[in-house]
Amino acid sequence: MTDRLATAKRVVVKIGSSLLVDDTKGTLHHAWLEALAGDIAVLREAGKDVIIVSSGAIALGRRHLELGDRILKLEENQAAAAAGQIRLAHAFQESLGKQGLHVAQLLLTRADTEARRRYLNARNTLNALLKLGAVPVINENDTVATDEIRVGDNDRLAARMAEMASADCLVLLSDVNGLHDANPRVDGSAKLIPEVTEITAEIENMAAGTGSAHAKGGMVTKIAAAHIAVHAGCHMVITNGTVLHPLKALADGADCTWFVSKATPRSARKRWILGSLKPVGKLILDAGALTALTNGKSLLPAGIHDVEGDFDRGDTVMLCGPDGSDLGRGLCAYSSKDARRIMGHKSGEIEELLGYRGRDEIVHRDDLALNDQTVS
Repeated sequence: MTDRLATAKRVVVKIGSSLLVDDTKGTLHHAWLEALAGDIAVLREAGKDVIIVSSGAIALGRRHLELGDRILKLEENQAAAAAGQIRLAHAFQESLGKQGLHVAQLLLTRADTEARRRYLNARNTLNALLKLGAVPVINENDTVATDEIRVGDNDRLAARMAEMASADCLVLLSDVNGLHDANPRVDGSAKLIPEVTEITAEIENMAAGTGSAHAKGGMVTKIAAAHIAVHAGCHMVITNGTVLHPLKALADGADCTWFVSKATPRSARKRWILGSLKPVGKLILDAGALTALTNGKSLLPAGIHDVEGDFDRGDTVMLCGPDGSDLGRGLCAYSSKDARRIMGHKSGEIEELLGYRGRDEIVHRDDLALNDQTVS
């Protein structure tokens, strides 16, 4: 099962607040973070992209603002997040910087993962950072969030990030070593479930009754995250993150629970584009573009013969052959207005035609799916 981590090309690591911050002192666990940074450096040396989703900003900030241990009001939570986030970001920059890694911070809300255009912007930024060799560190933007400040949200946020980034492995570092058939804290006979190939009602009932991962979220939110991840073609694992070098321990065969996806990120995304999104416009291709697409290439402006309908950047469009036949679906990188201005032109002319430098592709190959395409 550890081969799933070894063979992964893009890994998302979610860190719970209790792993990073001492609850009683409100201080950072520097030694633990330094060890994790070493693990991440090993993954990067193996050629893997790594994305971090981290909690802990509110826990850090409330100490520096002297808010004590009482239940905080919404605006106090937001203030604590603002004070803590800058310290959290600096800690990651310092620890990963010692490993020669560049760090970038992204603050997102759930709406950024659900609103189509905001999702597209976040995905493009994330992919650009990874292409440039940076390690994105993501947290929920609690300074502007309202109902999102609640227990366990970062489990789901991590799964959304795995989906957004087309990751093939999501690691949830927890305070327990996985899903058990009973509460391991009160039942000494509780058995670890090493692998889940289907999230059934029985599995969900186990999660509801375990009381595991008490610091943040609980096992129920981790099962919710697993639903998102495996549907997106991403394997997910829950493992004990309290040890030093938790990713090395996982790679060496530490106890854990794997939630296995039957798809791949690529196939899941293609099926989502083809079957779940309603097109709001059409791109009519010429013969050359049709040949390029069937050979796995992206759709360039030069291959567009006509544009029909009114749509915005990121909307789904129908891809049509020269005879008007329905070839498939794609997410267009330009609005219909701009698409009409650049159709038939070379990508190098886009900036002159539009006044800004957009993407070379009008529909990238990762953002299209053909009707007769077999994906795996």
